[in-house]
Amino acid sequence: QVQLGESGGGLVQAGDSLRLSCGASGRTFSSLSMGWFRQAPGKERQFVAAIRWGRSTTEYSDSVKGRFTVSRDHAKDTVYLQMNNLKPEDTPVYYCAAAALLWGPQIRSIQGYKYWGQGTEVTVSS
Repeated sequence: QVQLGESGGGLVQAGDSLRLSCGASGRTFSSLSMGWFRQAPGKERQFVAAIRWGRSTTEYSDSVKGRFTVSRDHAKDTVYLQMNNLKPEDTPVYYCAAAALLWGPQIRSIQGYKYWGQGTEVTVSS
């Protein structure tokens, strides 16, 4: 079992930056691929970014590529999502997810992840 806890959300203006954090416990962090997803009210949860176990290769959705950076700190068992140049459409709730030894294209899919955090809310005003 893996427990995840997100933090770092808040209210910012367009063009500002935020860094989200997600701490993981319950399993060897280095064996976990970690993903970030977001969900607006009434809409499906969407892939944002992910970082694989092992080589820590990363993937991003087209909407955030070049603005967001996902990274991980093995000493702290934490994954980060640095969000720069935020836009109002970046607003919804952000969820951290984890899956053991996930490698392939399913890293972009909700179905690829077994463990989820409770979410942290990001609001970007125009």
